[in-house]
Amino acid sequence: MAERQHDVVVLGATGFTGALTARYLADHAPDTTRWAVAGRNRSKLERLGLDVPLLHADVNEPDSLRQLAESTRVLITTVGPYINYGEPVVAACAAAGTDYVDLTGEPEFVDRMWLNYNEQAESTGARLVHSCVFDSIPYDLGALFTVDQLPEGTPIHVSGYGRAGGNFSGGTYHSAVHIMGRLRQGAKAARERSAKEQQPSGRRVRLVFGKPHRSDEAGGWAAPVPTIDPQHVVRSARALDRYGPDFSYSHYMVTKRLTSLAGLGVGAGAVVALAQLRPTRNALLKLKDPGEGPSEEQRAKSWFRVRFVGRSDGHRVLTEVSGGDPGYGETSKMLAESALCLAHDQLPERSGQLTTAVAMGQPLIDRLTRAGIEFRVVESS
Repeated sequence: MAERQHDVVVLGATGFTGALTARYLADHAPDTTRWAVAGRNRSKLERLGLDVPLLHADVNEPDSLRQLAESTRVLITTVGPYINYGEPVVAACAAAGTDYVDLTGEPEFVDRMWLNYNEQAESTGARLVHSCVFDSIPYDLGALFTVDQLPEGTPIHVSGYGRAGGNFSGGTYHSAVHIMGRLRQGAKAARERSAKEQQPSGRRVRLVFGKPHRSDEAGGWAAPVPTIDPQHVVRSARALDRYGPDFSYSHYMVTKRLTSLAGLGVGAGAVVALAQLRPTRNALLKLKDPGEGPSEEQRAKSWFRVRFVGRSDGHRVLTEVSGGDPGYGETSKMLAESALCLAHDQLPERSGQLTTAVAMGQPLIDRLTRAGIEFRVVESS
């Protein structure tokens, strides 16, 4: 990549998560990191009070995004829902050979961006890395960490169990409603990608949809959840031989009580049903405004814990990835550290749309560990 004016730029820095990410960079980026913030409203950028360049960029102005992408080595975007606002940013980065990170948990968007820009990014050298936050770093890097504890060259099965306590912002809520309202479009994009995506040669990688069960290892009742996280784990396994000749993964959400699990299932089903029709979907969207988020006091009480059970050739390992506020405190940390990793660390020579495990792997685990997110082996036998 030719010399550029900036190492990292945060687009959407005036939003709730974008502002937290910018503040994290202000507090933790090395002094040598040349970074900036970007948005369409300069006065709002000025209110952040950051001593960094303020850049103009608008997702509805392609020229502004082209100039922005060409000015930086890595572009962070927090402007969502991504299915509505994300593609112009991906397009600009793919064309400019600029590394890209976001916080999307929207499977349709990720699949569409692979279909539209993966080949171009491979040719320009851009690394397009989605879901660099709680969706899906603890799961993707946690599965990689677990696999690294098991023998090489043997069949491996990993089960991931996620628990979290915390609140969510208006932007996260709007993205979730849009995902639920576009399930048919999402399924279509997934089929199109599956038909074109090359599978690993001589190896088998599978997503195994498990059953609800009580798990002592996870500390509660577990049920499979169709989030974007297992998709990233499986894509990492397809790309990396270290996952072995036959890798399978099962993904679960954990609650303390069976009644809580049932209540979440009923609630999610109701939201899915309401999201299918425009009037009821619009009513859901009005319940929480984008830009709203939990207070600092609420975030301080939030936490997450993801446990993995890995089995291979008579070996068993129990690992854990844990941290604080998953939605915002740790999300801004993961997003910023991902960008810094791409900008500064020695990484594999890869390009195109990549997962965090494939693009960054152990160097990002090391960064996050130093930043206070714990990766540990609980038991091994």
